[in-house]
Amino acid sequence: MAGSNPFPLPQDALENVEIRADIPDNAKHLLTADALAFVATLHRTFNERRLQLLEARQGVRASRNKGVLPDFLRETQYIREDKTWTGPALGPGLIDRRVEITGPPDRKMVINALNSKVATYMTDFEDSMTPTWHNVIDGQVNLYDAVRRDLTLVAGKKTYRLNTDSGRHIPTLIVRPRGWHLSEKHIIVDGVPISGSLFDFAIYFYHNAKESKKQGFGPYFYLPKMEHHLEAKLWADVFSFAEAYIALQRGTIRATVLIETIEAVFQMDEIIYQLRDYSAGLNCGRWDYIFSYIKVLGSSSEFLLPDRSQVTMKAPFMSSYVKLLIKTCHARKVSAIGGMAATIPIKTDPEANQKAMDAVQADKLREVLAGHDGTWIAHPALADTTLEIFNKHMKGANQISSTKDDGIAVTNYHLLNPHIPGGVITEAGIKLNLRIGLLYIANWLEGVGCSPINYLMEDAATAEVSRMQLHQWVKHGAHLNSGKQISVDLVKGFLDSEFESLTKGLDSRKRASFDKAKELFSADVFGNTFEEFITLRAYDEIVKNDSKRAVSASKI
Repeated sequence: MAGSNPFPLPQDALENVEIRADIPDNAKHLLTADALAFVATLHRTFNERRLQLLEARQGVRASRNKGVLPDFLRETQYIREDKTWTGPALGPGLIDRRVEITGPPDRKMVINALNSKVATYMTDFEDSMTPTWHNVIDGQVNLYDAVRRDLTLVAGKKTYRLNTDSGRHIPTLIVRPRGWHLSEKHIIVDGVPISGSLFDFAIYFYHNAKESKKQGFGPYFYLPKMEHHLEAKLWADVFSFAEAYIALQRGTIRATVLIETIEAVFQMDEIIYQLRDYSAGLNCGRWDYIFSYIKVLGSSSEFLLPDRSQVTMKAPFMSSYVKLLIKTCHARKVSAIGGMAATIPIKTDPEANQKAMDAVQADKLREVLAGHDGTWIAHPALADTTLEIFNKHMKGANQISSTKDDGIAVTNYHLLNPHIPGGVITEAGIKLNLRIGLLYIANWLEGVGCSPINYLMEDAATAEVSRMQLHQWVKHGAHLNSGKQISVDLVKGFLDSEFESLTKGLDSRKRASFDKAKELFSADVFGNTFEEFITLRAYDEIVKNDSKRAVSASKI
């Protein structure tokens, strides 16, 4: 392949680099020799550290299973107590982030998101996208065109086009690469699959960093699933290396970190500190946070949680998490972004739709009054009502300079306390978790990583909550509100019933996806151990299917 970019090709960088998939014609300008050399160089420079950090997670997890609870780190107390350091100045296009829309990088979604009335668009290669080779590469093609404001889609008789009318605000684009734990098994360097995180970052950054600056924003990222501040340090070093590689001014990159693990909430100061040349703030990843809470603490029956519908942001441990995040971000002069409103308009039932919209309004009012500088929505139809609330209660571009501290310090007790007043486990809660898990995983295996279920946009995080809740309830023999004990037989009976209901009348291909979903889901719900992430095991199924579709593999 001939490189089309002016950056130098490192000597021998492409030795032992293999693509185990076809390169689509519309992506050949992205998977150039120069770009792949950059990918390989990042892999060789940083992958060993990534693997060491992932191994360190297992050591922490082992201590949690022995009853050692998460807490603030003694060795980094000096970082938390030093009030003199802050993050960098807010990047262009990141000063006002009052409403952010999120979704996968498929072409229609990208166009609709960038045409909506929001401040920013976080395009997601992680929880809302199945990482098939097609989806990953198609997403990169779409973002390349989006950065250059050249984005159209013809679908049947309808044409979708990016609105570039003069004077119109186009939302700032922010890219969420996959987490450190995920690999990209279609790219092999020196016999080893590369990091999905590094691949997603590298291809987007290499081709779009300088062009995004020309368009008035910059190479901006959302960083998911981190469990330790040294994982943020790794990202900071990747950013510094990448900027130097293409001769980009240091500190041009900005990154917002999703605080969606129970380990990370005790290291928020440290995470901002490690990214202090690049930090754009923190985000409340509420569903993944609940998943992490159960996964890390679930070996003890003391931390049983009720039905997922009752684990709201008003739960004491969730409101404490929000309070500490906002306080930490504003002390360090970076943005504190609120959580997701996953509601989808219910067009067929005005009464139910109004009830759903009222719940969204109440949630967004809670966020802005708590001090958040912005919030997430999953559907453009929520933009107007969310903007109205933030415009009314947040008069400036953000609330970073405001302090709403009640003087009560958030301790590990506040962050870990599982008590939710009135919380119960119900048969309906079990069935809902089973239904969401089966539906989502079946769709994920079919290449759809963002699924509308019961008028909510479900992604991997909510499927993970369903999986972990069921595992925890079965493991500890929790009791329903009726007094009945939750047993393997009870849940298997409900599982079989839900499975038959969901698969009735399906063709053999779709039925096969549900069969595999049931197998993957059951292994974790009823087993003594569970996979760290359901997508890790399911990804191997994706790779197998991609291999069947590939005509050839390419050696670079």
